[in-house]
Amino acid sequence: MKTVKIIKTLFVLLLTGAGMGSCTGNFEEINTNPNRMLVGDITSYGMFEPILYNSSNRWQEYTWFWNNELIQFTAHTGGTTRNEHRYVISAANWQSVWNQYADFANNTIHMYDLAIEHNEPAMQAIALTFKALFLSNQSDMFGDIPYSEAFTGRKPDGTKTPKFDSQKEVYQQLFADLERANEIYSITPTPIFQKQGITAQESAAMDGMYGGRLEQWQKFNNSLYLRLLCRVSGRAEMNVGAKLSEILNNPAKYPVFASNDDNAKVVFSGIEPYLNYFYEHTQGEFSSSSRKLTEQLIKMTVLTDEVTGDQVYTDPRLPIYGQRNTNSANPRWKGTVAGCTEGERSIVDGGTSWLNYAVFCRRAAPNYYMDYAEVLFVWAEAALKGLIPGGESKAKEYYEEAITASVQKWSEYGALSQIPVTITDLDVQAFLNSDLAAWDKAGNKEELIGNQKFLALFWTGMEAYHEYRRTGYPTLTIGQGTEANEFTLPTRFAYPPITMATNAASAQEAVSRMGGNDMKTPVWWSKEAIQKGR
Repeated sequence: MKTVKIIKTLFVLLLTGAGMGSCTGNFEEINTNPNRMLVGDITSYGMFEPILYNSSNRWQEYTWFWNNELIQFTAHTGGTTRNEHRYVISAANWQSVWNQYADFANNTIHMYDLAIEHNEPAMQAIALTFKALFLSNQSDMFGDIPYSEAFTGRKPDGTKTPKFDSQKEVYQQLFADLERANEIYSITPTPIFQKQGITAQESAAMDGMYGGRLEQWQKFNNSLYLRLLCRVSGRAEMNVGAKLSEILNNPAKYPVFASNDDNAKVVFSGIEPYLNYFYEHTQGEFSSSSRKLTEQLIKMTVLTDEVTGDQVYTDPRLPIYGQRNTNSANPRWKGTVAGCTEGERSIVDGGTSWLNYAVFCRRAAPNYYMDYAEVLFVWAEAALKGLIPGGESKAKEYYEEAITASVQKWSEYGALSQIPVTITDLDVQAFLNSDLAAWDKAGNKEELIGNQKFLALFWTGMEAYHEYRRTGYPTLTIGQGTEANEFTLPTRFAYPPITMATNAASAQEAVSRMGGNDMKTPVWWSKEAIQKGR
């Protein structure tokens, strides 16, 4: 992995061992060593900018490196150096992912403590939102994690061996933190940096996501709340429907994303050090000689005439997500086989399409934590399942609005493609009428929502991987080269050996509660765990 350009020298202190190129780190030391100085005398405001930019870059690096390979958006079939799509994942990989989320969460909690100490409510709220973002992802990757006692080792009354809260308890605490953040946002003036005597213009420049507008951060907080409520909606004991209805019916109290203008999008200036992680990558190492688009993605986005074999219609987002192999004698959308064997590689890889280098590998390419389409997909599923009012007719309305929002979000990047892409309102309607996305043509509406939400989550952290485990959609074909995990798509990442050794009692209790510590043990909110009654 490459090393990203660091946003300000400060971040070396903030995330030692957690840089973009780091594959090692020490969660236990971070969690228990009271003498480790992370930021010296810096204020919470000083921590905000590096956490924002560097975590967003890490989010996208994880999309490319982990999410896309696990969930069959791409497969690294261009060589033998990477085998994540074949589920060859080591204990060192588990350690790296564990440490990354822990490092960001630890610094976010330190940011919160400083904000409390210096009476900086805006930073308190943002820190709580960040904390929920980072620790929800760690829990979604590993299951039970330390939460209530996490990162307290540096405090006089803290613990060096934090207990692992059950994933249910983690989510209850996540919701409490998001509720508290929402309360703070609602009574705190904007722009967020005005307490420091910084001008509105300077405040806007420091906040590469919302330009210092705290009301937008509140929308992100509550939209993240919707994401996490949806995540545990299969668990009846969480009573998700009541909370979803409360948020839906109280937009003044719980504002959420209302358009693509609200998207949680981190914008880079393209001027060093504000650079997108992928700008240094060559096309070969980014995709064309390594990570190819898969046949799974192609079959979900391209309609093929069963008689002639002609590709007669394409999801309008696909030419922005990827590009056809122009070196092929007959360029067409072709995907490689995720999870293929070494022997199959030379057969399946010829003429395959790849990620759109011109779109994703720009100095100023933005990163997304979440978008408006995801909020609409949450409402669509909730209405279809009766968790909120409206039934199927309202679910269709939300669904079509979600598709429209997703296509419109991506359309602005069409002009950047090697072969420019223009998407009109007529194109959006044509897609909604096509066999790929038409509501009225789908027999299983829940599957339709799941499939299209999966596609709309392209290039958004680990979200497609999380959603697949929650819903079981789309139906994936597991390749014959995935024997490393017994032909099972990883259901979680296992606790690293260091964690198991240094906090043995707490970690082992979590393992016993979950039923195992391997990549075949389902997490608590997953469809598999619910079906098995775990």
